[in-house]
Amino acid sequence: MRPVLTQIIGLTRLCIAGPGGKIGALSFLMIFGLGLAGVQVGVRLIAWTADFYNALQKLDVDGALRQIAIFLGLIAISVCVHLASAYLRKMLQIRWRRALTEAALDRWLAGKAYWHMRERTDHGLDNPDQRIAEDCRIFVEKLTIEGLELATNIVALVTYVSILWSLSTFALSFSLFGHAIEIPRYMVWAAPLYVAIATFITHGLGRPLKALTVEQQKREADFRFSLLRLREHVEAVALADGEQAERRLFRERFGAIAGNWQRLANRELILGFFTRPYFQTVLRIPLFLALPAYLAGRVTFGGLMQIGSAFQNVVTTLSWFVFSYRDLTELAAAASRLSHFMRAAEGAATPASGPALHKAGHAELRLRDLVLATPAGRRLPPVPDLKLEAGGSYWLAAPSGHGKSMLAKAIAGLWTHGGGRIERPEGRILVLPQQPYLPLGSLRTALAYPQSPEAVDDATLREALATIGLEELWSLDEDGWTDRRRGLSGGEQQRFALARALLQAPDWLVLDEATSALDIEAEAQLLSALRRSLPASTLVLIAHRAPQGLGSLRMIALARPVVAFSAGGESDDAVPARRFAL
Repeated sequence: MRPVLTQIIGLTRLCIAGPGGKIGALSFLMIFGLGLAGVQVGVRLIAWTADFYNALQKLDVDGALRQIAIFLGLIAISVCVHLASAYLRKMLQIRWRRALTEAALDRWLAGKAYWHMRERTDHGLDNPDQRIAEDCRIFVEKLTIEGLELATNIVALVTYVSILWSLSTFALSFSLFGHAIEIPRYMVWAAPLYVAIATFITHGLGRPLKALTVEQQKREADFRFSLLRLREHVEAVALADGEQAERRLFRERFGAIAGNWQRLANRELILGFFTRPYFQTVLRIPLFLALPAYLAGRVTFGGLMQIGSAFQNVVTTLSWFVFSYRDLTELAAAASRLSHFMRAAEGAATPASGPALHKAGHAELRLRDLVLATPAGRRLPPVPDLKLEAGGSYWLAAPSGHGKSMLAKAIAGLWTHGGGRIERPEGRILVLPQQPYLPLGSLRTALAYPQSPEAVDDATLREALATIGLEELWSLDEDGWTDRRRGLSGGEQQRFALARALLQAPDWLVLDEATSALDIEAEAQLLSALRRSLPASTLVLIAHRAPQGLGSLRMIALARPVVAFSAGGESDDAVPARRFAL
C-alpha cells in the first residue's frame, strides 16, 4: 500500500507543478468546499427526516406540506452544488491531465529518451503512447473523483458520527450465557464494526484486481499497436498478400485480451458475491439495528427514521473504500504504470554506456578507439580512427553488416552500445537516415520541420522544393498535400528530406544511405545542387555505391582496402584516400 501511495503523491505533485496546475489546485479546494456544502445539506436532510415523519405520525397536514417545501428547497440546493462541483471537476481534470501529460512528454523527449526506450520491454515497460495518452487520463480522472470523495468523507464522517452520537442515547441490553450485557450508544459502535468487516472481506476478495487491470491495459495497448502497424505499412502488407498473417496476429492479440478479460470477470464475480448484497442491504441495516429502541418506545417513529438516516450516512461514508474499490484498483494500476514510465524515461535520457561524446575545441570530427555493438551485445569490428576536417566531402564505405548505420547514429549521439571516443566539432550536425520522416500537418509544417512553419518564409520554402525537383508540390492545398504525402515514392521522400536539410543548413551533414532510392543520374544532380547550396558544410556520405555529383571526394574504407576514388572526373583535385582495414 505504501509504494502505491508514494506513487500517487508523486504524480499529484507533477499535476500541481505543471502548467495550469496551481489553478487546478484552487479548483480542487473549491470543489472540496462544495462537498462540505453538500455535507451540510445532508445534515439538514437528517433533521428534516425526523420533522417530516413526526408530522406524518401526528397527521399534521400543514406541517407535512411545509416539510415537503423544505425538502424541495434542499434538493434544489443539492442539485446546484452537484452540478457546480461536476463542472469544476471537469475543468480540474483537463488542467491536471495537461500538466501530467506535459510532464510525461518532457521526460519522454528529453535526452532522446524516446529513442533509447524504443525497444525496451523490461518489467512491463511498453507502449509509451498508452502511458502518455490513456494512463494520464485514467489517473487524473480517478484521482479527482476518489481523492475529493475521500477528503469530503473525512469531514462528513466527523459530522455524521457526532449527530449519531447525540441521537443514540439509548443502550442495547441482552443476555449472553446468563450474563446481562448492556452496550451504550450501540448504534455508534455498530457502524464502524460493520464497515470494517466489510472492508476486510472486500480487500481480500479484490486484491488480485490490480495486477489483472495492469495486464488488461497492456494487452489492450498491444492490440491497438498491431492495428496501427498495419495502417503504417499498408502497401508492404498488400503487396505481400499478408492479410491472413495480419489476421492471425490480430486474432492472437485479441485472444490475449479475451483471456485476461475472462480472469478479470471471474475475479469481479467473486468480489460481487459479497459487494452486491452489501450495496443492497447497507441502506436497510440501520433501520433493523434501531428497531429495538423504537419497539421499546424509546424513540418516536420520526426519531427512528432520523437515527436510521444518520446511521446510513455514517455507514455509506465509511463504506467509501468498499464502494470505490474497483475505481481505486484502476487508480493504483495507472499510478504504477505511469511511475514506472517516468522513472524509465528519466533513466533512459542519461544512458550510462556507449561511446563517449566530447565537445571538441576544433573544427574536426574525430573517432578514436571506437567499437560498436548490437543491442544484444555482439561487438562489431573496430572502426578505424578517423579525422574528418570541416568543409570537405567524405564517403564512408563498407559492405553490409559492418555497422554503417550504427556509426551514423553514434555520431548523432544516439547509439549507446559499444565504447570508444567521438569528438564532435562545434556547429550543428544533422544526420539524414535512409527512411525519411514526414510529420503530420501541412506542407509548410513538413518542409520546415523541426522548425516552426512560421520561422521560414514562403520564398525560401519554395526555392528549397525547386532545388530538389519537387516544386509542383507548392501548388497543393492542405487536402491535396495530405493525399500526395501518402503516395510519395521512396525517391520523392528522400528528395523532400534533402530539401529540409537545405533549409536547416547544418555545419555537418551526414547522409546515411539518404539517396539510395534515387538513380545515379538523379543522385548526381541532387548532390551537386546540395553542394552548391551548402558550400561551407561538411558532407559525410555513408553509402554502398560511390556518390556522384560532389566533385572532389575523399573515400574512407571502414572494412577493407580500397583504391582512391574521384567523383566527377576531378582526379587532380581529389584528396588521396586513406586505406583502413579492420
